[in-house]
Amino acid sequence: MADETTAAPQSQTLSRGIRVLEILADAREPLTIDELASRLGVHRSVAYRLLRTLEHHRLTVRDARGRIVLGARLAALAAGVAHDLQAEALPELTSAANELGMTCFLAVLDGDEIVTLTSIEPRHAIASVAQRPGTRHAIGIGAPGKVILAGLPNADWPTDADASRRAELDEALVRGYATSHDEVIPGLRSTAVPLALPSGQPAALAVVYVSSARTDAEIAARLGEASRSIRGALGAA
Repeated sequence: MADETTAAPQSQTLSRGIRVLEILADAREPLTIDELASRLGVHRSVAYRLLRTLEHHRLTVRDARGRIVLGARLAALAAGVAHDLQAEALPELTSAANELGMTCFLAVLDGDEIVTLTSIEPRHAIASVAQRPGTRHAIGIGAPGKVILAGLPNADWPTDADASRRAELDEALVRGYATSHDEVIPGLRSTAVPLALPSGQPAALAVVYVSSARTDAEIAARLGEASRSIRGALGAA
């Protein structure tokens, strides 16, 4: 049988290479070639050939035990994603995170998922929640997922959204923010407001935390200030 990597169309090889990066990002720990091949669903030799190409471009590296991890080159590539948006958002995220004592992050819509673009943890908080850039979850759950979905046309809402969920989205649209508790990560709360981008891409500013003496409305008001500042800076750029 011909080697699957060489016999497959180039698009399939590229797709598998991208999938390797996604698997390593989700793993949050180094993987052996066998573990990677198993999660990718291919023979070890196929995974090895994919890794050689990724290593050549410094997208993956080996640790001291020979296990595979993401390479630093990915950080340079990620810095170019929505560069102007991240640059304008960073000061506002930092200010809001330190004032609220919560991890503040910027999320955007990617297909039918919500992905964290960048995040800032509060400087002097006793304890904070990490929100890793690249983290993603289905649209419609979690505060940023709800507030982004609420701003989309109803025809774009999931067909399985029941009356209760639709009422919740309508309420989020009217009051200008959404909340969640125990939806994405058990024990955590989140509040989010929409971020109107000049490009029209759906986005949101959000915080994630365990508990707070502030009300949801107070948190949303502070995020709203940051959202308007970012929008104004992008409009002036």
